[in-house]
Amino acid sequence: MPVKSGNDDNKTETHYWLALIRAPVGPVHAARFVRHFGGPAELFDASSDDWSAAGIPQALQAALRAVDWAGVEQDLRWLDEPARELITCDDPRYPAALRAIAQAPLALFCHGDASLLARPQLAIVGARAASPRGLETAADFAGELTRRGLLVSSGLALGIDGAAHRGALDAGGPTIAVCGTGLDRVYPSRHRELAHRIGEHGVLVSEFPTGVGPLGFNFPRRNRILSGLSLGVLVVEAAMQSGSLVTAKLALEQGREVFAIPGSIHQPTSRGVHWLIRNGAKLTENVDDILEEIAGAAGPALRYEPRPPAAAPTLEPAQQRVLDALGHDVTSFDRLVERLEMPVSSLSAVLMALELQGRIASAPGGAFQRLGRN
Repeated sequence: MPVKSGNDDNKTETHYWLALIRAPVGPVHAARFVRHFGGPAELFDASSDDWSAAGIPQALQAALRAVDWAGVEQDLRWLDEPARELITCDDPRYPAALRAIAQAPLALFCHGDASLLARPQLAIVGARAASPRGLETAADFAGELTRRGLLVSSGLALGIDGAAHRGALDAGGPTIAVCGTGLDRVYPSRHRELAHRIGEHGVLVSEFPTGVGPLGFNFPRRNRILSGLSLGVLVVEAAMQSGSLVTAKLALEQGREVFAIPGSIHQPTSRGVHWLIRNGAKLTENVDDILEEIAGAAGPALRYEPRPPAAAPTLEPAQQRVLDALGHDVTSFDRLVERLEMPVSSLSAVLMALELQGRIASAPGGAFQRLGRN
């Protein structure tokens, strides 16, 4: 028997797309079924014999019969609000780059300006437990890439992802957040305000329908979309076995460029980045390292006007001495005392002054780290 019945007269094509999205059949099978029958409504209107003739196994037939119509109505209520839409794989607005990947999502839920999905973009990813320098680097790169005409995307996670989104927004541009939950939720919850800014000035994207929470296996699925939408992926900090490395590996499989910013050999979140560089990622020190690789694919919107660095104010001798002793690794207060043989009160005052100037930042455990190219 077909899934549709006489009371389906008021259902639209969107109802059946949502029903198929919620069916546990996977995007590749679902897209094949739609192509075979000509659309989701026609798929659900087909008989069991039609399904068998199309090569649909009994297990998937059972999944298709178990339509979650209550969930579909929940999705429709969410979509009924302004700036929300569903872009299905047969929609001309579906991003061509994403359509080309293996396991392309059946559809994308969008909150914000969905037209941004067609723009050239670069994904910035990295550690959740990022260092102060890593957060600053992600924000700086995102801001400069935005000013150069690229759209920055990331995954709305804590750490590098959040810094990248904020850097793009603070530079006056939009940003894309690819989420691992339904868009009726914000994960992590502390990014609620950031998600609101992205919805107003960019777009939030997910393949997951409403009600889907932050399940662990959703995030690798999210990562393939993030890399699939982009010309390349920039990894700022990443430990070994991290989600950022998964995204980078997916990008390589999808034929995208992978860029990696090296870090201190003493920092655990540099190990994944250095592994990427050893295995073919481009060592990246500035935005031009990225643009020279993707300029052809990005098109005429890209701008090449390197900005000369602003001259830093002259440091006092004691401040320069402390910066030199700090080096470029995370360094504890006690180690600085040993290196400088400076009174604790004097060192504390100099460190406070440097932090107020934005030259250093506090790190966990009472340590300090230089910022930028100071």
